[in-house]
Amino acid sequence: MLISIVVPCYDEEEIIARFHEHVTRELGHIAADFELVYVDDGSRDRTLELLQERAAADPRVRYVSFSRNFGKEAAMLAGLRHAAGDAVVLMDADLQHPPRLVGRMLELHAEGWDQVVARRTRDGDRVTRTLLARGYYRVINRLVDVELVDGVGDFRLLSRRAVDAVLELTEYNRFSKGIFAWVGFPTTTFEYRNEGRDSGRSKWTLRKLFDYGLDGLLSFNDKPLRLALHLGLVLVGTASLYAAWIVGDALVNGVDTPGYVTLLVAVTALAGVQMVMLGVIGEYVGRIYYEVKRRPHFLVKAANTGAPRTRPSPGEFSRR
Repeated sequence: MLISIVVPCYDEEEIIARFHEHVTRELGHIAADFELVYVDDGSRDRTLELLQERAAADPRVRYVSFSRNFGKEAAMLAGLRHAAGDAVVLMDADLQHPPRLVGRMLELHAEGWDQVVARRTRDGDRVTRTLLARGYYRVINRLVDVELVDGVGDFRLLSRRAVDAVLELTEYNRFSKGIFAWVGFPTTTFEYRNEGRDSGRSKWTLRKLFDYGLDGLLSFNDKPLRLALHLGLVLVGTASLYAAWIVGDALVNGVDTPGYVTLLVAVTALAGVQMVMLGVIGEYVGRIYYEVKRRPHFLVKAANTGAPRTRPSPGEFSRR
């Protein structure tokens, strides 16, 4: 059985050699036939050059390099398209996904599981981050159409039929956590202790984490639109009751005050609610805008992988 390891990379020149050493040593003990599919996501350092050197020295190394930075979602998609394995493992190059766990994944896959997911504990995380993450997953699982598990990320093994199912989903706005949950198939999870980066700094800023969380909220449901509608109806009902109370009070007691403060607060609050509703609608319209343009998820400037497993969208070409 051929095992493919898909590794998205972005400015990883400091660690790519150590990662390659670790993962090839582990795979050498557990798999007779494997390949490493590195995806260079438009790195600005020597990552591509180092990958080309590895590929020249080791025929099991394959690489795809983007014309610019398209993001991790696009990198994972490219890796899955170019992976030829009967089982495919997604993992990061920063060694926060321990290569030693690949053996455990293969054992569980041999038992018949199509998805084997490594769930990290939050040992060592700051308390605020842990609380925010738990709160986020508690809220989002009440809204989205699939179940998202706290601590579960991209570090997982997919069977060939699970990979093919993921590749059938061609939407431009991709949220892989939701996609993996949506395709289903028998799935099992095991925990591992959270580990820090071996070197370098995380590319995930607070803003990127917020945007990623927003993508998860909007990608797999339309409940925010329903919520905006319900909130609007509640506000209309409240305003009608308040207007009726004001008219009744004026008829009984007369007009004592002009109501300037009440009017100002009501107008300001309603304006804020309207802006939030427009923002929610705008997020969905923006996603529709990107979908209908049908732009490719990525452009490839260099690769040694040959043709992808599935036909790419127009414009996804490789310039050798």
